[in-house]
Amino acid sequence: MWHLVSLDAPTVAALWTWFVARASHIRLPVAAPVAMAITVWMLYAADRLLDARHAGPDDVLEARHHFHHRHRRGFWVGIALAGGGLAGLMPRLDPAALHLYIVEGALLAAWFLVVHSKRGTRLPKEIVVGLFFSAAVFIPSVARWPALRPILLPSAILFAALCSLNCLFICAWEHEGSQQQLSHPTTRLALTHLPALTAAAALAGAGLTLIGPELSKPITAACVLSAAGLLALDRNRGRLSRTHLRAAADLALLTPALLLPFLP
Repeated sequence: MWHLVSLDAPTVAALWTWFVARASHIRLPVAAPVAMAITVWMLYAADRLLDARHAGPDDVLEARHHFHHRHRRGFWVGIALAGGGLAGLMPRLDPAALHLYIVEGALLAAWFLVVHSKRGTRLPKEIVVGLFFSAAVFIPSVARWPALRPILLPSAILFAALCSLNCLFICAWEHEGSQQQLSHPTTRLALTHLPALTAAAALAGAGLTLIGPELSKPITAACVLSAAGLLALDRNRGRLSRTHLRAAADLALLTPALLLPFLP
């Protein structure tokens, strides 16, 4: 149910937002991770509702789409109420962070325009999701302490790669045996080398944890643990249903919770 009601991605976003700030010795107001969770839930729930609504007869929908479509009235009411709650939290957010979120939103809108105007030049959605998700998570911290930007940049890139790998694993599991039907050649290439790419990300994270800045070491360590979790899930994917695999893929990103006792 955690996955079916679209609470998985909001949980990951809120936890990482708070964890990045905590690792960087920044005290965020509670409104920051709460607003992050609400925003991500609204986006994911609306995306799944629209996917189900506009699906063609040949489209294969997952359990999350069917669940959202079956309870679509309740989800739309929930999205409206969540929007009101988000509006109430806005005055409590850092103005600098809001400015960066506006910039990110503009870039995301521009990417959507590119998608619809130049079909052959777009980036795979898995890479775009990773980049924007990581940026959203790190914005509250770097907005409060701009000097952190060069320090946290390598760990932000690593987390973006981890988010993209998460999406790619889900894509691989949901299209196993039919990956050639995927439209983007970069996605097909990445799926072919997915375990190797994940192992490379884990090694890069381990290196950053050993020699990187002290403030970023907990973040890169959490990324390493998550990458290992995704690899373990992939090796045991035959034991779980696609719905359980999809939920477990986001569960593997909750590794910051394991490191919280070791933070100062």
